[in-house]
Amino acid sequence: MQYTGVGDALTLLAEFRAGLVLVPQISPGGPVWTGDQGGVRWIYAFTDEAELVSFATARAHQGGVLDYLTVYGARLLDVGVPAVGVPAGVALNVAGSMPMLFPPVRGIVPDAAAVDGR
Repeated sequence: MQYTGVGDALTLLAEFRAGLVLVPQISPGGPVWTGDQGGVRWIYAFTDEAELVSFATARAHQGGVLDYLTVYGARLLDVGVPAVGVPAGVALNVAGSMPMLFPPVRGIVPDAAAVDGR
């Protein structure tokens, strides 16, 4: 995924949707890691294992194995976000040097899951 800190939002969204991301699970087969901030539940996702390990280390993850799902960004936005049941978005590489947020707004998530589409 190309990222320069300032870029074309539509291009970045398209690249995220087309790419695979790693989504950590709290326990094997269990729910994914999320965090609540500003009335939004953020699903954590990462572009590679190094970014995921950086996040787990920052969160003081205890345990040798960190389970994760590998999913396309499009599936995470189109299926995962609506399944949360509350306003939700995706926080990409949140512990890295170039984090990105995909908020729950129309054009990013399905209209039914968008806070500006209700």
